[in-house]
Amino acid sequence: MLPAKAPVKTCLITLLDELIAHDGFGSLKVDIRLLRRGQKEIIIDCGKQYRFVVDFQPTASEDKNNTVQPIN
Repeated sequence: MLPAKAPVKTCLITLLDELIAHDGFGSLKVDIRLLRRGQKEIIIDCGKQYRFVVDFQPTASEDKNNTVQPIN
């Protein structure tokens, strides 16, 4: 079974591929906010808006593995 966030990743990859292939300018914006009951709302804006609500339960191991590393 795919995790709930799989459609979000698929949508992002698809839109990014379309923007790269597009013969012109484009932008991609992602907003994420916490909802009640352990959920997150993810809005992807790329001309159209795609809205996803996914379950979110942070664990100690996820917090350590999901840190953003700066690019040198």
